[in-house]
Amino acid sequence: MRRAGIFLLGLGLLAGCSDTWNNPYPGREPDVNVVYSAFAERPKHLDPARSYSSNEVEFTGQIYEPPLQYHFLKRPYELIPLTAAAVPRPRFYDAAGRLLPDDAPSARIARSVYEIRIRPGIRYQPHPAFAKDDAGRYRYHAMDAAFVERRSTIADFEHTGTRELVAADYVYQIKRLADPRLASPIFGLMAEHIIGLKALGDALQQAAKTRPGALLDLNAFPLAGVEAIDRYTYRIDVKGKYPQFIYWLAMPFFAPIPWEAEVFYAQAGMAEKNLALDWQPVGTGPFYLAENDPNRRMVLKRNPNFHGETYPAEGSDGDRAAGLLKDAGQALPIVDAAVFSLEKETIPYWSKFLQGYYDSSGISSDSFDQAVQFSAGGDPQLTDSMRAQDIRLVTTVATSLWYVGFNMLDPVVGGLAEDRQKLRQALSIAFDYDEFISIFLNGRGIPAQGPIPPGLFGHIEGERGMNPYVYEVREGRVQRRSVEAARKLLAEAGYPNGRDAKTGEPLVLYFDTMASGPDAKSRLDWIKKQLDKLNVQLVVRGTDYNRFQDKIRKGNAQIFEWGWNADYPDPENFFFLLYGPHKKVASGGENAANYDNPEFDRLFERMKDMENGPERQAIIDAMLAIVRRDAPWIFAYYPKSFGLTHGWVHNVKPNLMANNTLKYRRVDPALRAQRRSEWNRPVVWPIALLVVAMAAAIAPAAAAWRRHERKVA
Repeated sequence: MRRAGIFLLGLGLLAGCSDTWNNPYPGREPDVNVVYSAFAERPKHLDPARSYSSNEVEFTGQIYEPPLQYHFLKRPYELIPLTAAAVPRPRFYDAAGRLLPDDAPSARIARSVYEIRIRPGIRYQPHPAFAKDDAGRYRYHAMDAAFVERRSTIADFEHTGTRELVAADYVYQIKRLADPRLASPIFGLMAEHIIGLKALGDALQQAAKTRPGALLDLNAFPLAGVEAIDRYTYRIDVKGKYPQFIYWLAMPFFAPIPWEAEVFYAQAGMAEKNLALDWQPVGTGPFYLAENDPNRRMVLKRNPNFHGETYPAEGSDGDRAAGLLKDAGQALPIVDAAVFSLEKETIPYWSKFLQGYYDSSGISSDSFDQAVQFSAGGDPQLTDSMRAQDIRLVTTVATSLWYVGFNMLDPVVGGLAEDRQKLRQALSIAFDYDEFISIFLNGRGIPAQGPIPPGLFGHIEGERGMNPYVYEVREGRVQRRSVEAARKLLAEAGYPNGRDAKTGEPLVLYFDTMASGPDAKSRLDWIKKQLDKLNVQLVVRGTDYNRFQDKIRKGNAQIFEWGWNADYPDPENFFFLLYGPHKKVASGGENAANYDNPEFDRLFERMKDMENGPERQAIIDAMLAIVRRDAPWIFAYYPKSFGLTHGWVHNVKPNLMANNTLKYRRVDPALRAQRRSEWNRPVVWPIALLVVAMAAAIAPAAAAWRRHERKVA
């Protein structure tokens, strides 16, 4: 009993020492000015020449700084300077080199010249690549194998340095897009636009063959269309007229890379230790990557060398009413760090969000009813339990598309022959994404009628914007065609009742997906069920995201699901995913379906350079007619984004174009600590009750034993 009393006293003291026992951030002060978030898949590429996935730009967007950015608050989206002194306006020249007026017709424009001047005084994050000794020599540019062997992380290098950002750093990065060893996903596209980039790629390809494994000095290779004019000014020459090029200047692809970083990381033994730009970026942005342990967590910290930038002072009346202008003029970034923890499953993520250990969260289908309910008018609103925790709902229609792609190089589902078109059309009808949105997305999506999402020029609502091969108008409404119509198309394609008309063998198709784990099982079962309607067998092959990317790049997938987030607000950014010269297998571009229709390509080449207007819309309509007929994709849905944030999180406004918005975020650490304490206070009375019950049960036996001992004595 005495020991039980001591144990209970210990419980009381322990409870008094800590309000929470389940804190996933041990050793951290509860009031630190940090954003807490999570990631599900480790980023594969953090090198801005290679990275092109949304889970990667969540990090690269905070570290690297292209010359331009999107205004955080203004809608429609507006480009503003980041490192540039101003947003450049192109100058147009004809084939003879004569300057043309701004309104010159596209046919007369031979090249567009963008001259970009960056602001002086911007400096890189502290990094060993810049460290110099007293004699001015780089300390770590000629390391021997033994020295490298003793270093495992960037923190193992004793000395760091920095230097000023210069125009040549932007030129160097554009040259890196042509380096064949990097296989930049936008090289094919940019080689069509930036003068001399394709020739540079050929030269670097030849140099890599003659010097395998050696670092190429890109400064020694000229690029005709890109030149540093002086220390702070560089010029980019673009073929013809390409209005969308200005948007690319707000993407990490066009952020600066210092040559010193490439030399530093290229040394023997560094890659084996994951010491590379793909793992340890070097930038001028508001944050740097302080910790990269993708099996546990990734940490961004404030860049001590970050240049001056302030929170925007302009916004709408709605922004002001929502409190989004309270921090106008405040120095950025507002938070000191961001901690991203690995969470592969949605249930633990959701639980930790409700406990206050994550600042924001999406809403999975499993937790949707717990978080959101719909009013009588169909408007989403938070449930009482969410409002009681001061949780806020943020919604927006994403400029994104989910699709199921067919590998057009595949002998079964690929090709442009009429029977292959009908096979893909039949499958497009069978995949009932109206039902999918209802079951798995809780209505958070719009069935897609083509590649252009709402909010972009070229998207048309209603019957005029309908995909007539999958939908029809019945009873005055746009409705999906019947399964009977799909079966008829399947028979016309040579597979009556799901069997090959020539051999009698069942039609077996293979579906590659990055979805895995228990959360994905029901969705994959649904996918199989869709083709059961046609008596077509579907084999699902699940894999992780990185392996999935490899299969797509090599053309080893037959049918696959993927998505695309708009890089910039223009239909060209979606149509180029179907442009023949950008085939994934042939060029490493973003045409993952390897679709190649000369008629579509010809229209794309006309459309991409045009200003928005009736003529451009007519060409877009013709392009939509072609891809709907050819059906290289099953147009699945345009997602609606629902997000939740806790009441201590401020300055949250969805910006579907910007990828560098962490610097605007503000948190109230004291309120967060208070709420965490309230929501996670340990309940010790059941333990105490159990100990008392055990003591009560043991006491008679203990007393009897003592009597027995005394009797013997």
